[in-house]
Amino acid sequence: MSTPFIRNHQYNFIKKQTKFVLHTLRTVADRRVLETVRYRAARNIIEDFPSLTEKQQQMLEQVSVYEKADEFEQYISELEPYLDSFPPITIKQIQKLFPKNKKLKIPDLSSIDFRYITYLSWVDITTNRLFIVYPFEGRFIGIEGRLTPTHKKGYCLFCNRQQELAYFVVKNKPAHSSPGDYHSTGQYICMQSHECNQSITDTASLEKFLLSVQK
Repeated sequence: MSTPFIRNHQYNFIKKQTKFVLHTLRTVADRRVLETVRYRAARNIIEDFPSLTEKQQQMLEQVSVYEKADEFEQYISELEPYLDSFPPITIKQIQKLFPKNKKLKIPDLSSIDFRYITYLSWVDITTNRLFIVYPFEGRFIGIEGRLTPTHKKGYCLFCNRQQELAYFVVKNKPAHSSPGDYHSTGQYICMQSHECNQSITDTASLEKFLLSVQK
């Protein structure tokens, strides 16, 4: 039985590295350059994990030996059984994260493949509000805010890829503030969270934003 150890953003990072190696193989003839790129890709992947068993490291380092597109595709496919899913969460747990929203509309959790998400999110189209749930240090963080389409492409704060953007504004109550004193924080993020979850390779910006606006 495969023991999951690869989170979604790490899986995306591995795919990004394999694409770079394959592109180099197709465009560069110098074997020394190719070997350097292969080695660096394998090192980048290994360094993205805080700890690995010897078997896991050997598995990931195979990216440095392949030559053809179908070999890289097979490599990525063989890693899928090792994907570490988003932690189990129930509707009641989600409702507790948003206690003030009595008419909270939650998506059908059974329809979501939790292996391929770094953060859970959905939009209430009647209010244009985006809800995000993220696992952090053994607990879940839940935030909500207004989502406004920009109809422009740019770099998303979460995945740092050029995507169709929306402006996400979260209101929160700063510590030691007076009653009724709220602070608004806005950032540009992917309009489609599905695409964002497919692109995100690092959680640092996502976590920094969520921690700065959580209630």
